[in-house]
Amino acid sequence: MLNMAEGIARLGALAESPVVSTLGRAFADAGFELAIVGGPVRDALLGRDVHDLDFTTDARPDDILRVVKPISTAQWDIGRDFGTIGARVRGEQVEVTTFRADSYDGVTRKPTVEFGDTLESDLVRRDFTVNAMALRVPGRTLVDPTGGVEDLVAGRLRTPVDPAVSFGDDPLRMLRAARFASQLGFQVDPDTEAAIADLRQTLSIVSPERIQGELVRLLQTDDPVRGIRILVETHLIDEFLPEIPALRLEVDEHHHHKDVYEHTLTVLRQAIELEKARNPDAAPDVPLRLAALLHDIGKPATRRLEPGGGVTFYHHDLKGARMARKRLQALRFDTDTINSVARLIELHLRFFGYAEGAWTDSAVRRYVRDAGPELERLHILTRADVTTRNRRKAARLASAYDDIERRIAELAAQEELNAMRPELDGNRIQEILGIKPGREVGEAYRFLLDLRLDEGLLGEEEAERRLRAWWAARD
Repeated sequence: MLNMAEGIARLGALAESPVVSTLGRAFADAGFELAIVGGPVRDALLGRDVHDLDFTTDARPDDILRVVKPISTAQWDIGRDFGTIGARVRGEQVEVTTFRADSYDGVTRKPTVEFGDTLESDLVRRDFTVNAMALRVPGRTLVDPTGGVEDLVAGRLRTPVDPAVSFGDDPLRMLRAARFASQLGFQVDPDTEAAIADLRQTLSIVSPERIQGELVRLLQTDDPVRGIRILVETHLIDEFLPEIPALRLEVDEHHHHKDVYEHTLTVLRQAIELEKARNPDAAPDVPLRLAALLHDIGKPATRRLEPGGGVTFYHHDLKGARMARKRLQALRFDTDTINSVARLIELHLRFFGYAEGAWTDSAVRRYVRDAGPELERLHILTRADVTTRNRRKAARLASAYDDIERRIAELAAQEELNAMRPELDGNRIQEILGIKPGREVGEAYRFLLDLRLDEGLLGEEEAERRLRAWWAARD
């Protein structure tokens, strides 16, 4: 719960920091207003870490540059057209922006940039009240024209003006509502949520890259499930990721199966918990979290109702991998992320055969080979995919996966499994068989790789003997 006394004390400490006090004095001496604005003020009041200080001022860009030059070691004006000047002051990167009073045409997200005259008018144009607060420096005056403090206390996300106007100006703010709900653990105000549902189709004017960016930021939070539920309940997610609400399959009285949508959200939560436990100092793993969110999207298309009340989803792993690839391409994800997610979805069922009976060493090697660089993520995803309430079954699956990880580690120590290659490379194959580069070298390489997977290390002499025998039999 927000403690105002502590929050005000943290704001005071922020104002006294070297970079803020240096900037505050410089702008005051030059006759201009200066205020810390937005996220840093919100986070200081909430007791969260403060990053990336943003300032706003009545000074115009040329005046900002003139003021910061003597107190900074570097300046950049790439955002000059939008009123923003960047600088490095006392070792920290800061941005200072002229008060804005932008207007929107309702057709694109690009505003007509207009400079404003007052701090209050600048704050009212921002996305949410909790981001529409400022701390004037060096005087340390909290400016909150839209009730941001009250909303912080209530744990509520609300737009500073009529949400229909705010979202009409910039539809991407609807996605930000879901992201901030997850990031801050807040609820979305009912009127704001209703406006998202009403205006969801206006998201069409937002570029796929911008949508992707907000989806990634949502998945990087500690609890993205909260935001995903908002996106699904308002139907906003239908506009860019309709495969998720499609997981809410109807269950008739004769054919019962697990709620795939709720299962998916549980898998995502469990994957994040495992990710943090296994890699506590690492940044949020977006490909893993995407794979957890999308791992069962092939189920609706592959569902079959069987006689006697059974339900099957044969090959939903392969179908889901293809669907995920197509969707992530549409959202302009990079190739590495797309390949990682598709591969994880394709392989996420492979382990369950192990739980039914111990694999041979050859099967374990193939599992590692097929997973390749995704092996650690596959470990996490597969463990997270166990959501059964049957404790005995859950314990059996966990024990089986403990066993396969132990065997992988043992084989890796014995055989350098992570660098799984035949014992003879392509050049040596050509020398032994007296052939030139081409299709036949590839076939020989695959024969030797299968031999390595099936039987482990044989030694170069035995590998050469087997290769010659294979070649002779082939001829």
